[in-house]
Amino acid sequence: MTMAVIDRDPDFVREDDLHGHPEPKPLDLAVQGSPATPLAALRSLVVDSVSSPNSKRAYGKAIDTFLTWYEREPRPPFSKAVLQSYRAGLEQQGLAPATINVHLSALRRLAAEAADNGLLDPDIAGGIAKVKGAPAHGVRTGNWLNKEQAETLLRLPDLSTLKGKRDRALLSVMIGCGLRRSEAAALNLEDIQQRDGRWAIVDLTGKHNRIRTVPMPGWTKVDIDIWTSAAGIEAGRVFRAVHKGGGILRHSLTAQSIFLILVDYGDRIGVRFAPHDARRSFAKLAHRGRAALEQIQITLGHASITTTERYLGVRQDLSDAPCDHLGLDLGEQ
Repeated sequence: MTMAVIDRDPDFVREDDLHGHPEPKPLDLAVQGSPATPLAALRSLVVDSVSSPNSKRAYGKAIDTFLTWYEREPRPPFSKAVLQSYRAGLEQQGLAPATINVHLSALRRLAAEAADNGLLDPDIAGGIAKVKGAPAHGVRTGNWLNKEQAETLLRLPDLSTLKGKRDRALLSVMIGCGLRRSEAAALNLEDIQQRDGRWAIVDLTGKHNRIRTVPMPGWTKVDIDIWTSAAGIEAGRVFRAVHKGGGILRHSLTAQSIFLILVDYGDRIGVRFAPHDARRSFAKLAHRGRAALEQIQITLGHASITTTERYLGVRQDLSDAPCDHLGLDLGEQ
């Protein structure tokens, strides 16, 4: 694959040419094997432009998927029209708008990096930047637990075992504090301190390096104390791996391990339940308990209250829906 350079009138001279700047050269995107190729360098620049490990993986995969699609058959040089054709193909696959937009965002950045490094005409890169994302129609409600389900879930771990004590503490932190799984995996015992007469996770660094303090319910602190006391943990990571023999391993739980633990407990009560569902359950239960919306936003670490509103689905109340107020009386059927 080559990135095209605009064909210009030979009598037209750009200001950059007068200063001796070289015109952008075509970039051969078909050469992917060697780390020394321009494509490999551009791919690294795009991946390194985001801080989240998940975003890095998503951007890298998006670029690789695009290149596989491009090289499947002869196509014109990389341009706005090519990217629009690729977007149409993604839509035909039935991918979610959010997934499609991640792909487009990665490829817009690829074009921008190529232009910045003199490998793609800025006008072409500008056209690629204008490719619109896939519109999202409506808002997904997501999954969450009601009060009875949350209480049932928290009672599931076997407190006679070390694993059960750890799992109970983990579930208590996820539902009681609304942490992301990566934040729970990185939680240190020293982070749990008293502020204003209550326990809290102090100066927690979350998504996009935003720092916040998360209040902790008393029952969550009790569960953590039971676990750490039984496991002999006095400092460092709160949640550690437990081997089949019941002993504590030195390394902490990973975010993926936390995901699998929560999915397993969700299966036991017959619901689809993952870490983000625990976070959403925290927000829903707090909102139903009349917690202030801006306080829920701060606890969750959302940059915008609009994100919190979307999270809670406050614009749609399924427990008090318009259909409940129709006032129709059809009598007994």
